Amino acid sequence: KEVEKQAARCMDCGIPYCHGPTGCPVHNQIPDWNDLVYNGDWDNAIRNLHSTNNFPEFTGRICPAPCEEACTLNLEDIPVAIKTIEQAIADKAYETGHIRPYPPERKTGRRVAIIGSGPAGMAAAQQLGRAGHDVHVYERESRPGGLMRYGIPDFKIEKHYIDRRIEQMQGEGVSFHCGINVGVDKPVAQLLAEYDAVLYCGGSETPRPANIPGDDLDGVHDAMPYLVQQNKRIGGEPIQSVAWPSPPIVAGGQHVVVVGGGDTASDCVGTAFRQGAVRVTQLDIRPQPPEKEDKLSVWPYWATKMRTSSSQAEGAEREFQVATLEFIGEDGALTGVKCCEVDEKRKPIA
Repeated sequence: KEVEKQAARCMDCGIPYCHGPTGCPVHNQIPDWNDLVYNGDWDNAIRNLHSTNNFPEFTGRICPAPCEEACTLNLEDIPVAIKTIEQAIADKAYETGHIRPYPPERKTGRRVAIIGSGPAGMAAAQQLGRAGHDVHVYERESRPGGLMRYGIPDFKIEKHYIDRRIEQMQGEGVSFHCGINVGVDKPVAQLLAEYDAVLYCGGSETPRPANIPGDDLDGVHDAMPYLVQQNKRIGGEPIQSVAWPSPPIVAGGQHVVVVGGGDTASDCVGTAFRQGAVRVTQLDIRPQPPEKEDKLSVWPYWATKMRTSSSQAEGAEREFQVATLEFIGEDGALTGVKCCEVDEKRKPIA
């Protein structure tokens, strides 16, 4: 009932910016399913939502919600809780059995291989499977989900939501082959010979090089191996593999410095706290944004303003306009970080 009341706040906007180019990137028809929820028509709400979004239970939890920034009511700082409504629609659809296997009525006789089982691979598999093709998804890790499973911490999305959707897709006939690294365990030429089409949906796992002196010291780590290890640790999987050969990375009892101010950095902050870090300091090269934006200047676009994630709220010390110059070490191990204050053009302040 509370969600229905929230949906009722959606206005009959002449131009609903929430699902235009300034709002939802997948063009969810937000005013339409808000109205359906308000009227208690949850079945048609999930049908509408699924017409633009294969997995609303995922986006309803981890999307940054630019739709709410673009909401007309955000001019008064009271946007409709669109993300919460989306999550509720998906969860209720599972409860009522609306989200269940829908096997295709006819089969085409064509076979498709998909490399990678992240969100792109899963969405492609579902669409192709429902079109009647015989779909096989290849994943090098031991479980499907890609970076959504291994790159995003549990405190942002619990992995049983992924498992639930995988089961539904398997019920529609999609086959998942895990622990197979295409190009290593299975030659690409073999895939091309066995299938009518091959679709590559690999995730972006290679970090940008820091290019900071000392970044090869023991104790300096990239975010991706760190987050992947923790997700595997929580999932009861071996933390090291051919794909992720890094030695164990644990922040327990350590003073941790996180370089970067984005979502990935925030995920590292929250993970470090959960591992028992003594202190976590986050360095952001950007100026500290204002607490509140000028609505008339930026709305309906994504505003630059001070945002505090749940991870940062757990006690991270945040430093702005700070550039990392060098990682200092002794006997090959990290002992400190050399930084400097920079101006708005990221030039060192003398």
